[in-house]
Amino acid sequence: MNAKRAGKKKADTSRPAPPFDPLTRDGQRRVVITGAGTINALGHDVASTLEAFREGRCGITQLEFRDVDRLSIQIGAQIHDWQPQNYFNRQQILLYDKFTQFTLLAAKQAVAQAGLNFQGKLGLRAGVVLGTAGGGLNTWDDNYRAVYEEGKNRVHPFVVPKLMNNAAASHVSMEFGLRGPSFTVATACASSNHAMGLAFQMIRSGGAQVMLTGGSEAMLCFGGVKAWEGLRVMSKDACRPFSANRNGMVQGEGAGVFVFEDYESARSRGADILAEVVGFAMSSDAQDIVMPSAQGAERAISGALQDAGLNADQIGYINAHGTGTAANDKTECAAVAHAFGHHADRLMISSTKSMHGHLIGGTGAVELLACIMALRDGVIAPTIGYQEADPECALDVVPNEAREAQVDAVLSNAFAFGGLNAVIALQRV
Repeated sequence: MNAKRAGKKKADTSRPAPPFDPLTRDGQRRVVITGAGTINALGHDVASTLEAFREGRCGITQLEFRDVDRLSIQIGAQIHDWQPQNYFNRQQILLYDKFTQFTLLAAKQAVAQAGLNFQGKLGLRAGVVLGTAGGGLNTWDDNYRAVYEEGKNRVHPFVVPKLMNNAAASHVSMEFGLRGPSFTVATACASSNHAMGLAFQMIRSGGAQVMLTGGSEAMLCFGGVKAWEGLRVMSKDACRPFSANRNGMVQGEGAGVFVFEDYESARSRGADILAEVVGFAMSSDAQDIVMPSAQGAERAISGALQDAGLNADQIGYINAHGTGTAANDKTECAAVAHAFGHHADRLMISSTKSMHGHLIGGTGAVELLACIMALRDGVIAPTIGYQEADPECALDVVPNEAREAQVDAVLSNAFAFGGLNAVIALQRV
């Protein structure tokens, strides 16, 4: 009986390979970016921000707010000319913390560029996921002052809805009628990348058709800077990522918001596609609350490549986390070198935090603009402030001046306190 079975030819039960579908990748929906908006120290919109990237302009200046003279750190990438009354009415200003104001402005720009209207069925298939670390920190700061310093015994009834981390996401959903999945991600400096990665996964899996995503931060107030001073990772003069004489990070503020959309939907309506999101990975160091791990970062980088189906030699540019601290920069360079092997020598990597500062939970969103610029315009944003070569950061960091180069695929790195890593892969369409 066994001999008879052995002699029988096994039936071919394999199915023929499905025909190539340009609208999907491995049977999953393709995801593209059809709108972008931002406000940060370099500009109040995408065009002015990209112009600053090309020029290598620095947005780091002297801070201007109450009691700044009591701080050891008095520089930051602050939005000095912010006039909320130009964008919101009095009632809205009472309800919106600065981080929400920044988010709404960026979201309106992104939706306008995408040309979408969320009335009807699309609103049911659209949502918003945003990143922030501090949420309404200015509201916290103002009300602590009112209660502890000024001795007031009451606060405004809108304090809680104004300071909560999900305020910006909720107001965006209400502004545009987004009735799909909407929430906030808070993973310190990786918040925006985690948010955008989750938005990408939702659309790819069919859970949504359109997602507004990105992040926002407004920590440049007395309490926000004072808290960061305690970590002793802040520079008093400049942010110099990868330079041997770097001496710390510099905080920034602002927002970046994008419209992520199902490729079939975008193509059918003739939308201008800025880039395609092709991969995302996240990892946890599970090691230390503040010290980064090269192994954890490398796993996120390699995971994003694998998720995107890209080889190392297909990546032309990485927007680095590049904070300008001794620990982060050498650890990140080691992770990139290990993940890319011999290709690391031909890879361009830069940190735009040298220009717009570290927006903490919003930083990955603003940095994604540099990735889109690299793919669309063939311009690599520089690492400004670079002065001395560091043998532990021996990569092409595009020092001080922007560079023209055609790249087809890029990565954006984000590595957060708590050992939480998130890397996004984009590709030119």
